[in-house]
Amino acid sequence: MRVIVMFLSLVVCTQVWAGELSKPTGKVILTVSGNIENTNADGKAVLDIASLEKLGMESIQTTSPWYNGRTTFTGIPMQKLMDYLGAKGSILKVTALNDYTTVIPLSDFKNYNVILALKVDGEYMRIRDKGPLFIVYPYDSMPELNNQVFYSRSAWQVNRMSIE
Repeated sequence: MRVIVMFLSLVVCTQVWAGELSKPTGKVILTVSGNIENTNADGKAVLDIASLEKLGMESIQTTSPWYNGRTTFTGIPMQKLMDYLGAKGSILKVTALNDYTTVIPLSDFKNYNVILALKVDGEYMRIRDKGPLFIVYPYDSMPELNNQVFYSRSAWQVNRMSIE
C-alpha cells in the first residue's frame, strides 16, 4: 500500500509541473531553452526570482576560489530545476551576462548537490557581486570537486541556459 501511495504522489507531482509554466510577474532573470517539456514563453521557460524561489531553496556551506573562507550559498537545487522544466538531454549549456559559456553534464546534478544560488551569506547577489545567479558545487563535500573542471562549470552572472 505504501508503495502505491508513493507512486501516486510522484505521478501527481509530475502532472503539476507538466506543460505550461506560470508566467513570471517580476523581472525575468533566467531564460531556459532547448530540450524542455515545460514552457511559458514561445517554447522557452522564463523565470523571475519568485518563480525560482517557489521551487524550494537549499543552502550549502563551502569554500571556493572566489570567496575568503567558508561561504553560505542559497538557491535552487539544479536537479529540481531540471525536473521542473522537464529537461531531456545530456548537457546544459550555461551563458552569463558577459557571454561566458560553459557546458555541464546533466549527470552532475544527480551526482552532486549543485545549486543555482541566488544568495550568498543570506544576501541576494547583485550583478557586480556574481549575481543574479551563480552555479555552485559543494566543493568541500568531495575532493574531486576541488579542481579546474568543476570550477569552470561554476558560472556566475548566469542568465541563459539551453538543454541539449
